[in-house]
Amino acid sequence: MDITKEFIENLPKVELHLHIEGSLEPELMFELAQRNNINLPFANIDEVKDAYNFSNLQDFLNIYYQGMGVLQTEQDFYDLTFAYIKKIASENVMHTEIFFDPQGHTERGIEFEVVVNGISRALEDGRSNLNVSSKLIMSFLRHLSEEEAFSTLEQALPHKDKIIAVGLDSSELGHPPAKFERVFAKARKEGFLVVAHAGEEGPPEYIYEALDLLKVDRIDHGNRALEDDALVKRLVADNMALTVCPLSNLKLCVVKDMVTHPLKEMLDLGLKATVNSDDPAYFGGYMNDNFLAVTKALNLGKDDILKLVQNSIEASFLNSNEKQDLQLRLDIFASTTCF
Repeated sequence: MDITKEFIENLPKVELHLHIEGSLEPELMFELAQRNNINLPFANIDEVKDAYNFSNLQDFLNIYYQGMGVLQTEQDFYDLTFAYIKKIASENVMHTEIFFDPQGHTERGIEFEVVVNGISRALEDGRSNLNVSSKLIMSFLRHLSEEEAFSTLEQALPHKDKIIAVGLDSSELGHPPAKFERVFAKARKEGFLVVAHAGEEGPPEYIYEALDLLKVDRIDHGNRALEDDALVKRLVADNMALTVCPLSNLKLCVVKDMVTHPLKEMLDLGLKATVNSDDPAYFGGYMNDNFLAVTKALNLGKDDILKLVQNSIEASFLNSNEKQDLQLRLDIFASTTCF
């Protein structure tokens, strides 16, 4: 029997790949621009939505960084983050692990503390008021220098209580993980977990570098691992999670059509694939939309969908008791829901 929309909507979920700046909806962009007396290069919300028609990663990043400019105060970062938490709570997301890009803010004069305190306060309110648990991951912008990444890491050290891990994002091609090997070594020494975007646009070699040089705990995206059989076998043997983003892949032309998305093949090969929304305001969908898209296009069954959520629980940075609690919620749903 086909999986129903109601099944997906009620499914308990976990998100591991979300850029909080990428959840900036056009309506909030305009609201914050007005609050902070910022002139946008768009006359109205429809013009913003039209600008979201990009064909590759770099075109997306150009509008993404432009949108960041409306974020000025701690309250702005709070409002951005809490709006995302409210949205995913309505979609039955139990836990989320979000990225933030401090360099996109500090380079335009916003203090690191303003960013991290606003986001963290909203995450705490999400836990208290909406029962959505969360972890915060600080990403380095890979198109910037190693020196700048080291500086950002130093700024993060007083906030270890708020930040669980460091990551690596932005323009992948021409900026291999090797560029940041020393920064990630320092981050691990300081007690941070580490993740990295690899194999979205970059080749399988970038995934090897993320594993061997950065010594990551998770691979973000990882689509192009399928081009290398030995790499696939290694990822399976190491139980290395891939935080896959279906609608993002479609919007950025990583795949030409959702029916050709590799998610089902990943599962069949034994890879620990997960479903995530990446930058939902820009890519046209939060978690429910991503699950619905792949379920329909790839003809996923109930066991596939439950496995995707189970993978996310296992790959999360929660402790074992917290993971058991989420798994119990998923098991109860699976055993009591008709579809």
